[in-house]
Formats: sequence, structure tokens, C-alpha cells
Amino acid sequence: METTHRVVVGDARDLTQVGDESVELVVTSPPYPMIEMWDDLFRRLDPAIGDALEAGDGREAFEAMHAQLDQVWSELERVLVDGGIACINVGDATRTLDGSFRVYPNHARILEAFETRGFDPLPDILWRKPANSAAKFMGSGMIPPNAYVTLEHEYVLVFRKGNTRRSFPPGDDDRYQAAYFWEERNRWFTDLWTDVTGELQTLEHPDDDVRERSAAYPLEIPYRLCCMYSAYGDTVLDPFWGTGTTSLAAMCAGRHSVGYELEEAFVSVFDDRLGQVPDLARSVATRRLERHRAFVEAERKRSDGTSLEYDAEYYDTPVVTQMESGIRLYTVANVDSTEDGYRVAHIPLEDDSVE
Repeated sequence: METTHRVVVGDARDLTQVGDESVELVVTSPPYPMIEMWDDLFRRLDPAIGDALEAGDGREAFEAMHAQLDQVWSELERVLVDGGIACINVGDATRTLDGSFRVYPNHARILEAFETRGFDPLPDILWRKPANSAAKFMGSGMIPPNAYVTLEHEYVLVFRKGNTRRSFPPGDDDRYQAAYFWEERNRWFTDLWTDVTGELQTLEHPDDDVRERSAAYPLEIPYRLCCMYSAYGDTVLDPFWGTGTTSLAAMCAGRHSVGYELEEAFVSVFDDRLGQVPDLARSVATRRLERHRAFVEAERKRSDGTSLEYDAEYYDTPVVTQMESGIRLYTVANVDSTEDGYRVAHIPLEDDSVE
């Protein structure tokens, strides 16, 4: 199997190089409105945002920032296939402007924007970030009533374009080989992910502004979403590509990817990470199979294995459901650079590669 991965240095408000209905899945984490690290970016997109911030008008600045993101959401409506899924990782913001402290509900504003564009919202996911400090509260310390809870979670908002699910040919190999294990389904398809932690990613780059704009989320998040909402050979789009975490996840998951990024410097940083992709992909696939075998052993002790009614076709292990029988995990043999991105050669994870 071979996948391709393109990176476009450009503005995601105009996804010119992505064709109509050519993307099956969007996985992205946009700049969060009203988080100070993104102020300069939003000012460049619309100088009126800077004026609103200087005037202490948080509501106007919040809406003007989201107006810029709205242009990207309109493009997603164009490029997604009918039944395609968009997963938007976003956090709310707290900020004091003109002496007034409040929360800015980014997730609610994005939910409204997608519904306005005809997307159907699906159940969303919360994942907990690690606390930044032992002193987690804000406000008046130990004296009520003017302390505030801290925001220690982010949302993965999930939307479907149109009101019908994607259709596949009966027994489609790309779909059935991309199955997940029963216990993975139970862990992944819950609305609260407590087993994913935030990632403080050190970005080696001489430009301070580039380092500060790095806000990568953990690889586990886009990898899970690729496995949950797409099949082998599907195309995953990230319009806010950043350090390329979504593309790394797509490479590990055997999906094509397209990324849009304003800062060309991030692409050169990503290039330096390509040599790690084969080991990373092998580690991810191997860990999935090892975890399944650990589940099998625990299940045999719990129920004498009576729930393990089927055998996997490609691996020497039982599975719970017939739908898992065809599961086939892939790893990466090599990554080659191309004119506009990368070509990845995938090979099946063989059973004898797991000790």
C-alpha cells in the first residue's frame, strides 16, 4: 500500500488546491480565539481584531476572530465528501479585558458555525490536559466567592456533512482491514478520554515566533480519529497543519493527507522528523496488537475465553466479533520526499514481528 501526503504553504481560508468533495475526513486544531498566543496571527488576518483588543472589547474581538475561522469552515463544506466527517479539536479561553474576567466559549461558537453550514453535529469528546500548576485555581485564592475553576479539558467536536453515512461496496477490503479491536472501540468511542494527556512539544527552531506558535496536540488524538472515522486509503485534511501531527498520524494509519500551513518554517521542521516515521508507525501498530493480546489474556481469566468466538485472519489471536476478523495493521517501510510533499510505502505488520 502507498499513500501520498501534501503540504501547501498557504491560507486555509481558500483551499484552492483541494478539489470539491475530495476529502473523507478533516482532523484539525485551529488557533484558539482569545488565547493571547494567537493574537498576532488574528491581527494580521483582520486589523480590526487588534483595534477591538486595544479597546478592551472582548466580545467584538471574539466574534471577529471566529469570522476568520468561519471562512475555513465554509471551505470544508466544499471539499468534504457527502457523509464525510470533520473533527475539530478546540479549547475554550479565559481572559481579562478592560478589568472584566470571563470565559470565551470557542467550542459553542464553532458548533454554531458548523450547524449553520448544514453539518450534523455528532457526539463530541472531551480529553483532559495535564494541569499547568499545582496552584490550579484563579481568582481570590481560598476566600469565596470570587475564585474560578481552571480549564483542564479540550473538546473534539465531531460533525458529519449531510444527513447520510458514507456507503461502501460489500466486503470492501479497505474498510474491513481498517477495523479496530472490540476493546479499542469501547475505549475510543466514549465521550471522555482520560487516557490521553497533553503533549508539551519542544520545537527546535531559531525563530522565536515559530517556536511560540507550535501548539501540537498529542499524536494519539489524530491517530485515533483517523482510525475511528476513515478507512485505509481515505484522505485526511488538516487546514491548520502546524507541526504536522495530523500528517504523522495519517502516515501511521495508512491514510493520505493534505495540510495547509501559513508558516513555511514548519515544513522544514517536519522534514527533520521524517526519519522517525518508520519506527513510530511500527511502534504504534505493534502496541495495538500487544494491547489486544493483553486483553485476550485478561478475558480468558475473566470468562474462560467464552466471549472470544472468532479468529483474526492475519494474526494468531482470537477476537470478540466477526467484524474484527479481517483487521490488518500496517507499518511504514520508507518515506520519500516528492515535489509537493511525501510518498509513504506501507507494509503489513506481520505476526512474527511482535514478541
